[in-house]
Amino acid sequence: MFDIVILTDERYVNPQTRNEYVNNVLKEDQLVLDALQKLGFSAKKVAWSDESFDWTQTKIALFRTTWDYAEKFTEFSEWLMDVSMKTKLVNDYETIIWNLDKHYLEDLQTEGVNVVETVFLEIGEKRSLEEIHKELGWANSVLKPAISAAAKDTFKLNPDTISEHEDRYQELIKGEAMMLQPFQHSVIARGEISLMMIGTEYTHAVLKVAKAGDFRVQDDFGGSVQDYTPTEGEITLAKAAVEACENIPLYARVDIVNDNDGNPAVSELELVEPEMWFRKNEVAANALAKQVANLL
Repeated sequence: MFDIVILTDERYVNPQTRNEYVNNVLKEDQLVLDALQKLGFSAKKVAWSDESFDWTQTKIALFRTTWDYAEKFTEFSEWLMDVSMKTKLVNDYETIIWNLDKHYLEDLQTEGVNVVETVFLEIGEKRSLEEIHKELGWANSVLKPAISAAAKDTFKLNPDTISEHEDRYQELIKGEAMMLQPFQHSVIARGEISLMMIGTEYTHAVLKVAKAGDFRVQDDFGGSVQDYTPTEGEITLAKAAVEACENIPLYARVDIVNDNDGNPAVSELELVEPEMWFRKNEVAANALAKQVANLL
């Protein structure tokens, strides 16, 4: 019987091939594992898809690096429902279900949180991308699925490229909701800020910068990460996003950009398996461990 299991995906259990990216993932998980064990808890790392593990044998399952869930979403959803009846999930099941679908941005906006302007395109939408852009009066935008991770099926659209993505969009919209946002020019000029929150407390932040010629800040696409000191306004916005959740999450990453009006806006609130860059602030890993300990 374990007190806590740290959830990962099968690629990061015992990887045979390592590079800087994989080593960073392993270090992130190890920092949390070490912090829990220092508090005297029995803990181990397990892939969420490990069919040999008995989920009734852990008191808590803590989501960390389950980064393959988007590619296995049906399997993951079935597993999630099943395991939620066998152990306590962190973050909790209701929060995860809500946060998996980026329609949550509408809920944050309703609660007064400034979010990046977003138009959701529901399954079966008949208009073409060009028609939608003409109706909105937008020239440059970003299209992505409402349920996605790691910039999967994410496209930057402009009048010269929109037709190139029409076929793929028409294929996707038959089976899943999509979201369209006006391109935020600050992403290229400045980057995207990520603020890490443990409960409602800010711990640290990073600035993610896309490589030259790209707009995706994820390191999967060559983006880089820098230490960053946020403004009071950015911290206040991150806290507001967390406090707008129906259940206050134990951990969160709040991604913020300057919108096209020059105001800080939430681009994403990550509550399922956010990269938290604990390697840049190990104290935050200890803070998370203490929060989890309060549940035992």
